[in-house]
This record gives sequence, structure tokens and C-alpha cells, in this order.
Amino acid sequence: MLLTSILDNDFYKFTMQHCVVKLFPKARARYKFINRGQHAFPPGFAAALREAVNGMATLQLTKEEKNYLAITCPYLDPTYLDFLQGYRYNPDEVHIAQHGEELEVHVDGYWYRTILWEVPLMSMICELYYQLTGQQRVADEEVVRITREKIEAYKKMDITIADFGTRRRHSLAVHRLVVQTLRKYGEGCFIGTSNVHLAMRNGVKPVGTHAHEWFMFHGAKYGFKMANMLGLEHWVQVYRGDLGIALSDTYTTPVFFEQFDKKFAKLFDGVRHDSGDPLLFADRTIAHYKEKGINPLSKTIIFSDGLNETLVAQIANYCRGKIGMSFGIGTNFTNDVGLKALNIVIKMYEAHPEDAPRWTPVVKLSDVNGKYTGDSKIIDLAKTILGITAN
Repeated sequence: MLLTSILDNDFYKFTMQHCVVKLFPKARARYKFINRGQHAFPPGFAAALREAVNGMATLQLTKEEKNYLAITCPYLDPTYLDFLQGYRYNPDEVHIAQHGEELEVHVDGYWYRTILWEVPLMSMICELYYQLTGQQRVADEEVVRITREKIEAYKKMDITIADFGTRRRHSLAVHRLVVQTLRKYGEGCFIGTSNVHLAMRNGVKPVGTHAHEWFMFHGAKYGFKMANMLGLEHWVQVYRGDLGIALSDTYTTPVFFEQFDKKFAKLFDGVRHDSGDPLLFADRTIAHYKEKGINPLSKTIIFSDGLNETLVAQIANYCRGKIGMSFGIGTNFTNDVGLKALNIVIKMYEAHPEDAPRWTPVVKLSDVNGKYTGDSKIIDLAKTILGITAN
């Protein structure tokens, strides 16, 4: 099996699942695989992925894992932990096909169930790709050396770093080595990992809050104008001030800040940057807090968009003394092994809210012009409704 624990997933998948179980238990969702890098998949890849997906049906939350979540994450309801203990992946929710070198993957089912598929599917696709194409990574000792050099460089910058690298990691074995090395050499700098299984095994904090799909679903259910506001309101309704980092760019950051009013700005600990110019984002965020009469140094920006040492140093130097900051680093940690990293995503593309008459396409309008995702007609509609003039 490529995955050995049901907790080998990003933390925000469980925190969002908790909310979906409470608030939207009848909602359905559809996801699809997008091969941004146009990678050529070898013969037999779909069959190998099918076998890996089928194997996930045996994963279940252990008593040890349940106790860990209860102690570490007291904001997760006991009823949710009981639900998760009984949860099993249903491979029938995942549809896989291969046409020559092209891979198709779709996920379809109740949102409270299908929400857990995205991250492990992506990590298995990556690991199988390297296995079946026969590509050899550097030795374990080299992985440790590379990771140690990175975290020691970050320590010198006097910043905090988290691992966000589950989705496009080279393999679970490499991910284990990376987190172990970060923990060993990153004292005072390394604050945790988004991977709950590795957080538990290494005695570090699981980190994360919510992802774009949270706001994308709200757009489908309540309309684009209400998506950010009600997405934040429902998050507060469930977590009452815990898990207080808000994702800003589902419908572009300027639109987000229009609804990130004084109440939300005070209640949330900060915001996450995931697309566009990070320095421009910092300026916008600082200005927004100042406009609301809030000291930006009391808040935090989590930067998480394609980071490496050079970019982190640039951002840190720019933000120091202006606003709190931390950094979530993904592929640069977990897939720096001498091979080309895969450029792939799995995104929600349709939602079926409770009592809705039909499926509704969902979209994401990032802060990078021309890189919106979703149905083109719905993108144009969202831009018109939200007054977005960028391409």
C-alpha cells in the first residue's frame, strides 16, 4: 500500500470535513484531475492507480490516532471523531481511465465523504509516476542533507516554517525523511506540518485551516457575492475563533477584503497568501488592517505560493517589522530529489448543495490573471457579478 494511515492527508481536509458534516451533510461534490504539466503517463498507470485506490478501503482511524486528535485538536467535536473512526474510503467514488498517455480521474459523491480524496490521490499519482517511469531519486542521505541545509538557512532568517508538501511529494518515504530532518534541525523555526500522520509520528503541530473548495462551494450555494462572507461566518460558527487563518484568493484578494470587515479582521488571526505578487499582497493586507484600526503586527500572513529560499528571504525582508509572517513550503521540501516535480492538481468542479435542483459549476479566480479555473461561462458570470475587470 502507498498509504498506511487514514491521517496521511492534509489537516485542512479534516477541519473542512468536520464543518461539512455539521453544516452540509446532504451536499454532493465532483472533483477532477488536471494535468497542468502535460505529463505523459506510462502504459498501465491507470490500472496501478486503481489498485492503490482500492487498497485505501482498508484504512481506518486507530484508537491511538483518535486519542491523538482528541487531545491535540479539542475544537473537533467528539461526534466527528466517532464519525471519522467509522469512515472508510469508498473506491467506487473514484473513476479512473487512461487514453494513451493521458490520465483521467474523477471523484463523485457526498461532499462529506469525497472531501478526503484529493490529497492522497495526488500523492499516489506522484509516487506511482516515479515508480512506473523508473526514475531514480537521490539517496536518503542526500535528502537529509538538502533538507538540513534549507532549514538551517531559514533559521538564520529568524522566521517560522511549516511543511505543506503532501500533495506533490515524491513519496511517503521522502516525506518522512523531510519531516524528521526538519524537526531535528529546525528548533525554533520549524513549527509543524500539514500532514496529520507525520505530525503525530514526529510530535509536531498539525497546521492548516481551509482550502479554496470551502469558498467555491459557498459560491455555488449562496452566490458569488455572499461566498466569502458566509464562508467566513460558517467557519466562525463551527470553530469559535480557533483555526483563524483565512484564505483570501478564491475570488481574488480585492474582492475578499471588501467583505473581510472589522469583525472578521479582528476575529481571524491572519490571512493566507496563495497566488499573485506576495509583496503586493502584503501591502494590501497591511493597509486593510490599518484602515480597520488594527495593528498589523498583531496579525499574521501565511505565505504558501511556490516558495523557495530566495523568495522567502525577499518576502521576510520586506515584511519584517510591518506584519507578522510565517511560511508554508510544499514541493520544495518534499520533492527536491533530483527529479522534475509533477505539476498536477485535483479541483472541485461542480457542487450540488442540499435541495438544489441541479449541479452547479464552481470556479476559482486567483490573483494571477488568466489562471482562473472552472467553466469559462461561469468565470465570466462571476467576474461580472463581482466587478472584476482583470483578464
